[in-house]
Amino acid sequence: MTTAKDLFIVAMDPRPERSVGQGDLSLALAGAELIDLIGAGAVTVDGDRIVPAGPSAPDDRLLGEAAARLTRQPPHEQIEDWLWRRGKDLSAAYQEALEEEGELTRKRGGRLSFGSERVEPADTPARRGAADRWEGREPVLVALASAVGVDDGRPDGEGGPDDEPGLDDAVTTVVAAVHDAVMELESVRQRRTIENAAFANVWRGP
Repeated sequence: MTTAKDLFIVAMDPRPERSVGQGDLSLALAGAELIDLIGAGAVTVDGDRIVPAGPSAPDDRLLGEAAARLTRQPPHEQIEDWLWRRGKDLSAAYQEALEEEGELTRKRGGRLSFGSERVEPADTPARRGAADRWEGREPVLVALASAVGVDDGRPDGEGGPDDEPGLDDAVTTVVAAVHDAVMELESVRQRRTIENAAFANVWRGP
C-alpha cells in the first residue's frame, strides 16, 4: 500500500493516552502522499516549493488524484499550502477508500471513531504489511506518525522531524512542514477554545 494508507492504519491502533484528530491526520496524509510522489520521481522539492518532475500515473487512485492536483505552472506551490489544500477532509477520503478495498470494517465498539462510524482494520496482508513497516521503525512512517502524536516507543523529547535517521533532505523538509502545520492547527484550536470560553463568560455575567 501507499505510505498514506499505512499511516492511516497505524493511526487507528488503540492508544488511550491520545486519539488522533481527523484534521491532524489529514495534514499528515497529504504529506505522506507528497513523499510517495517524491519517491516515484513525480515531483522534486526546491526549497519549500513542490516542482512537478514530469507526467506520472500512480497505480493508487488517491495518489493519482494527488498527482493530478499539483500546481504545474510557476510559481510552484509551497509545501505548507499544499498540505492545507490537499489535506482538506483527506482522512475521510482515505477511510472511504480503505473500506471499499476491504481494509477497514465497520463494527460496533470498534477501535477508533472517525466521524459517526466506528471502524477497525481488517485482518489482511496490507494491514500486516503496515504493521511490519511500523514495527520495523521505517523512518518515513515513524516520522509522519510522530507528527500526529502516535508514540513509537521512544522517550519523550526524542524523534523530531530532524532526528529521524534515513530521511533525505526533501523528505525531511516535507515532514518538518507537516509538524509545523499540525502545530498551527493545534494553536487554532486553542485560540478558539479561549475565545469560546471568553464569550461564554460574557453571557454568564459576574
